[in-house]
Amino acid sequence: MTSTPRPAPLHYKIVVDALAPHAQAEFWSAALHYDVEDHSPLIGKLLGLGAVPEELTLESHGRRAWRDLAAVRHPDDPYDEENGAGLGRRLLFQRVPEAKTVKNRVHLDVHTREGEREDEVRRLEALGAGVLRRVREQGGEWVVMADPEGNEFCVH
Repeated sequence: MTSTPRPAPLHYKIVVDALAPHAQAEFWSAALHYDVEDHSPLIGKLLGLGAVPEELTLESHGRRAWRDLAAVRHPDDPYDEENGAGLGRRLLFQRVPEAKTVKNRVHLDVHTREGEREDEVRRLEALGAGVLRRVREQGGEWVVMADPEGNEFCVH
């Protein structure tokens, strides 16, 4: 009996709607100790070819960036050198015209080292996050926080 080969796993990224994608990328880069992606080589190439208008870009950290998109990636994961996009753990922030109005259906859980949760919560507050509530249940303890645009996440 022959077995069917298992398909290759799919690559994914988590996409977050944002009013200010670059500010969100800065927050999450600092919160997770991730790198902000550098898309400037691809943008420069596309601008040089006349393939995209300059209005779709802006200046960020002294380099060209997409006006409506910003992303962060885990510093140890591979990335595409031609376009700067991460090929592993990655968050992409895309500009939308409306503010967040209801509870998230998906959220991130940030895991700290044993005994470091409160220090991490204070660090995240200093970056612009807010504490929404502290949870103590039979299954454990965590802190529910909101990023600068109100997206909930938990610190365990």
